[in-house]
Amino acid sequence: MDLPWLTEVVQAKRQPRLPVVLTPGEVRALFDQMEGVMGLVAQVLYGTGMRLMEVLHLRVKDLEFERHEIVVRNGKGGRDRVTMLPERMVAPLRAHLERVRALHEKDLAGGRGEVQLPDALGVKSPATARAWGWQWAFPSNLHSVDPRSGVTRRHHLHPESVQKAVRTAARAAELVKPVSPHVLRHSFATHLLAAGHDIRTVQELLGHKDVATTMIYTHVLNRGGRGVPSPLDGL
Repeated sequence: MDLPWLTEVVQAKRQPRLPVVLTPGEVRALFDQMEGVMGLVAQVLYGTGMRLMEVLHLRVKDLEFERHEIVVRNGKGGRDRVTMLPERMVAPLRAHLERVRALHEKDLAGGRGEVQLPDALGVKSPATARAWGWQWAFPSNLHSVDPRSGVTRRHHLHPESVQKAVRTAARAAELVKPVSPHVLRHSFATHLLAAGHDIRTVQELLGHKDVATTMIYTHVLNRGGRGVPSPLDGL
C-alpha cells in the first residue's frame, strides 16, 4: 500500500536515565542478607561487572583460577571478553564447583549428565555434552525437558530466581533504592571509576562497544558533594 505520510513519522527517542548505583555500604548490607548459591551469584555480579545471563551461561572451563580471570563467551553483541576474578571469590567458587562436580557425577551415574552445547558442537562431538569442563557453573537443582529437543537435562539457574533473591535481600536490608541484579553491574563500574581506574579499562571489563556507554557512570560520580558545592553550604 502506498502510504506517503509514513515518511514523516520518526521513531520516538528514549531519554537517557542515570543508572541506580548502590554505595559500598549498601552492597555489604545486601550481601549480608544473601547466602548459598544466590549469594555467590550476587557477589560474582558485583565483583566482575558481568550481566546476569553472562554469569548464568558460565561454563566450568571459563573460570581461570590461576590467572584470576573469567572468560565471558558470546556476550552482548556476540563478543567474547575477559574480566577479573576477584581474589576473595576463588575459595568460595572452588568449593561451589566441588559440589557441582559431585552433582554432575551423580547425574552421570544415573545415565544423564548431558548439557546443552552451543551451535553445532553437540553434532560434531556428542561426547562433549558429558565433559566436566562444559557443564554449567551454576546449574539448576532440578532436571527439565528442553522444549526444542525433548531431551531431559540439568539447565542453568533461572534468571527470575536470581532476580527474586536479590529483591528479597534488598527488602530485608531495608534498601530504599530499587535493586536488581543489573544494579550490581552499575555499582561495579561506578565504584571502579570512583577508585580512579581508567575509563577505557572499565569499558573493556564491561564489554561496552562504545566508551560513550561507559561515560554514563561519570555522570553518576558528579552528583552529590563531588561536584560544585551548594550555595547553601556557604551560608
